[in-house]
This record gives sequence, C-alpha cells and structure tokens, in this order.
Amino acid sequence: MILKTTPEYMDLLNKAVAREIQVSVQYMIQHTKMEKLVTKKISENILLEKTTYDKFGEYLKKAALEEMKHLGMIMERIYQLGGEASTKPSYIKIGDSLKEMAKINYEDEKNALELYRKIIDLAEQLGDKETRLMFDKIYSEEEKHLLQFEDYDSILDEPNYSEPKESNWRKIFSDDYIKLLNDALAAEASAIIQYTNQHEKASASIHRKKQSALEVITDKNKASVISDILKSIFKQEMEHFEKISERIFEIQKEAVADVKPLPQIGAVPEDWINLDRDAEDYAIVLYRNIIKKATEIGDIRTKKMFEDILIEEEQHYWIFDNYA
Repeated sequence: MILKTTPEYMDLLNKAVAREIQVSVQYMIQHTKMEKLVTKKISENILLEKTTYDKFGEYLKKAALEEMKHLGMIMERIYQLGGEASTKPSYIKIGDSLKEMAKINYEDEKNALELYRKIIDLAEQLGDKETRLMFDKIYSEEEKHLLQFEDYDSILDEPNYSEPKESNWRKIFSDDYIKLLNDALAAEASAIIQYTNQHEKASASIHRKKQSALEVITDKNKASVISDILKSIFKQEMEHFEKISERIFEIQKEAVADVKPLPQIGAVPEDWINLDRDAEDYAIVLYRNIIKKATEIGDIRTKKMFEDILIEEEQHYWIFDNYA
C-alpha cells in the first residue's frame, strides 16, 4: 500500500466518483437534448447556422468527456490506495431549457469545488502528495466549468413555447417503446461505468504484478491485456449512449437518466471477463427486442441504428467470451 488512509478519506474520494459519474451522464444527455430545443424555442433559429443552443451543446459534450477523464483518474487513485471505487452516481438532473440546465450544472460544479477543497486539505494532512496534485488539476478544470455555466445562466429568460401538435406518424412511439429505448440508454451507462471501473482497477498493485518470465519480458499480464480491451470497447459504448439519447430526443421524447443494471466489478480479471460478457448478453437480448418492436411499428431509423449497435455489441461479447 502506498500510504495509510482513513475511512473518511476514502469516503470523500468515492463521493467524488459518484459526482463525476453523475455529471458525465448528465452533461452528455443535456448535450443530446440541445437538438430538440434548438428548433422549438426561437423560430428565428432556422435562419442561423449556429445558435446559443449549438454552442452550449458542444460545450456540454466537451465537459462530459473531461468529467469522464476525471472519473478514471479518481478511480485509479482509489485502487492504488487499496480502496474500492464506487459505481453509483449522485442524483442526475437534466432540465428542460438551456437556462435551467446551466443553473443545475452551476450548482453541481459549485458543490464539487467544495468537496474537492476538503479532499485537497485532507490529502495535505495525510501526506498524499499525488492525490493532492491530481485534485489541484481537477479543481482547476471544474472551476472553468463553473464559470462557463455561470455565463450561460446569465442569459435572459428564453421565450415560452408549446409542444408541437401530435402527428399521426409519431403516435407509434408508445410509452412502453420509449421505456425500452431508455432501458438501452441505462444499459449503456452501466457498461461505461463498469468497464471504466475495471480498467482503472487494473492499476491496483495486486493486478500489476508479473507472475511469469513471459509476463516480465512483455511487460504485460492478464489484467493489463483486459484493461486495454476495455478501453477500446468503452469508446464504442460512449458512442452508443450518445446515439440512443439523440434518437429519443429526435422523436420529441425524453431521455431518462438512469444506470441499470447496477454495474458489477468483480475482484480479479477472470471476474471482469465473466461479468462483462453477462453485461453484453443483457444488452444483446434487449437490443434484439427493440429491433423486433421497431420493425413491428415501422420505426425504420431506430431499427437500423440498433442493428448497427447490435453488431458491435456481439463483437464485444465474443471478445469477452474468448478470454473466459
């Protein structure tokens, strides 16, 4: 173990994990919701190539990816310190307008800075220089997020608008069908968190050890190989998450921020592989059901999207199955 920690310290670090999971999902969903808002709030938007919504949406995606990097850094440090990183997010909030989103995110960033100041102070007391330096960097980036959201929050109130009249072709999107799409979104969020956590868990000392001459020569072991696989798969799952969320908003419905089933991490690389294969199996069955339902109601675009996603999910499954 690098240094002796305290339960209070590890709890604070996991509160940071929960917060980073929350805003990563929150900002990405808000990013995809911008397209729904851009054409409905201000009619003049149709004449513009760029609107405030476009710019804010771009910033939200950038911020979401930065928060994912923070999440990985904090998880990795927890494992290096001999702890176990959480998989549960803090409460995720989306909002129904640009101004409301900015206000929600501003408060989240303000709370994050307060939490991270406590971590920095305690890291200093414990002599944990690496964690202190890491949170100094994260703190600086979170402060920039806060100032950016403060700028958007200062924008004048947006005009009211009414929901568009229900069209006959949109009546195919029943509540049960939208729930299926949101279940897919929740499954992608679960996989992203699970794979990120396991990827960072490979940094723990117990998993870094080389047991054979071949491992020493190649500077690899099973944990590091699986960690590299998870990193590449994680990127595809992020793309799936964004596409599914965008489609839900495109048909003028609401994406629900959830993480389910609850990510399962496991203790050793063999556990990771089996749990990840189970996660892909769950997604494959769910996505086949969505494709079947989409075919029945004539939702061709969603059907094609999930057929493409399904191909990649099956590839993930067979990769994990090969290592099981």
